[in-house]
Amino acid sequence: MSPLQSRVLLVDDEPSVRRALHATLSTLGFDIEEASGGEQALSFVRTERYDAVLLDINMPGMGGIEACRAIRRLFPRLPIVMLTVRDNEDDKIEALDAGADDYVTKPFHVGELMARVRAAVRRSQATQDDYYAVITIGDVELDPDRRLVRKSGNIIHLTPKEFDLLRFLMWHAGKPLTHANLLNSVWGSEYGEELEYLRTFVHQLRKKLEDNPSSPEYIVTDSHIGYRFMDATTKGLGS
Repeated sequence: MSPLQSRVLLVDDEPSVRRALHATLSTLGFDIEEASGGEQALSFVRTERYDAVLLDINMPGMGGIEACRAIRRLFPRLPIVMLTVRDNEDDKIEALDAGADDYVTKPFHVGELMARVRAAVRRSQATQDDYYAVITIGDVELDPDRRLVRKSGNIIHLTPKEFDLLRFLMWHAGKPLTHANLLNSVWGSEYGEELEYLRTFVHQLRKKLEDNPSSPEYIVTDSHIGYRFMDATTKGLGS
């Protein structure tokens, strides 16, 4: 998606932060609207159309987590990227559980922020039909109908659950997925606490897909949070 087509709502209670981000993002071609808090952000999203929301996690009044939940209830597919100065894993998990598509910790590089926003927007525009289409990322190709995976044209033999896990990761490429989300989505709610079980499957997938499983390029770890399948826009930005 071209930045010229992207309208972004920037939500932060600090005017200096809003000014700096507004200037930078506008220079890159984004159409920016500002909100100074969660309440104002909710008012704006009810009346205006946005392609993404950049939402600070730590604000007075309605905080970022509460605002994220409220926006997500209203607009299930609107991309939300959380901004935080706190490099706290619990905060990140809480943000993702509240419905955020991704998070960026301040201070951040503009290139990283843009990659996160563009990846979130692209995912939101995917239709349900795309879930059954062939997914190609880098030299990995997954065919859902035939349940086939190829790496550089060579068939990779996966077990049924390995395939299901890889499909879920690739469908959400670029998005951080918590351990609980992966376990619940691929195996079911009864597996929600089976962290070592998930690690075993990820380890096996890396052995089959990665050129160097100890330094993965595709299935990367978001420390203490979960995993992320890297895509073209976020490759090299893994946690």
